[in-house]
Amino acid sequence: MRQDIYRQEEQHTTTHYLSAMRVINMGPDPSLAYRPNLKTNKTKEKEGYRNFESGDLIDRVFNTYKLMHTHQTVDFVNQMNSVWTGCSHYRLGMMDAIMSLDQLVDESDPDVDFPNSYHAFQTAEGIRQAHPDYDWFHLVGLIHDVGKTLALWDVPQWAVVGDTFPVGCQYQNSIVFRDNSFMDNPDEKNSRYNTEFGIYEPNCGLDKVHMSWGHDEYLYRVLRFNNGSIPEEGLYMIRFHSFYPWHSHGDYMHLCNEKDLRMMPWVQDFNKFDLYTKTTELPDVDKLKPYYQSLIDKYCPGILKW
Repeated sequence: MRQDIYRQEEQHTTTHYLSAMRVINMGPDPSLAYRPNLKTNKTKEKEGYRNFESGDLIDRVFNTYKLMHTHQTVDFVNQMNSVWTGCSHYRLGMMDAIMSLDQLVDESDPDVDFPNSYHAFQTAEGIRQAHPDYDWFHLVGLIHDVGKTLALWDVPQWAVVGDTFPVGCQYQNSIVFRDNSFMDNPDEKNSRYNTEFGIYEPNCGLDKVHMSWGHDEYLYRVLRFNNGSIPEEGLYMIRFHSFYPWHSHGDYMHLCNEKDLRMMPWVQDFNKFDLYTKTTELPDVDKLKPYYQSLIDKYCPGILKW
């Protein structure tokens, strides 16, 4: 299936693109590691989210980010947008998509070894407890990682999970492993792309910025394509929750417009639930399903195109 899809792409990027897609490494990346917003001295529980000090994990973490930072280029991102944002591959209801994550243990995530669907309900319930009056926020917590279904459809995890960053301009220092993982990325040496603004205008707005390809952008595009009614705040959470250099480190502000700055606090609020609701106490999914199905029916109903 993958070869059939990718065969349709433009010839001038075929060599680089296929070489990238063949490097399928399922080792972890630090989705929750080396991030400035994870405090090391707040609580014992939060310290547990940064266990990257022993064993082989750090090598596998670096390897995944090295692959990502080598192959996530302007051309690659354009190719993935061309392949996936037309939403012509699958038809699936949102709850079925969520439950399909039972097949996926996110090997990039150092904090959990249970199926991703449980994390979806944990995040949603954490938000529901803190913000009972914002039902759309509960739903965002539930579906925010559903774009990871890409990993079930033959896309390597380095092009699905992990921190995101803009392509087409200078890579900022807050990107994980910035100093030693981009040396083989051709855009790093391209004078059109390696300046502060690159191909963008000052304060153009993140909507006009090409982000590295992953589950954030994919789910955002699916929801837009299917005319869902989740508020803009929720769509920002979905689209940028992995953009840690921005919402946690304050980089790329020179590309932001006023709307981005208004939306940032919502993304930051969401992030604490995404990070800190992961526990070994698994939710009763069957008990919770009716409530969340009612939210799906309200905001993104029916069979969706993916």
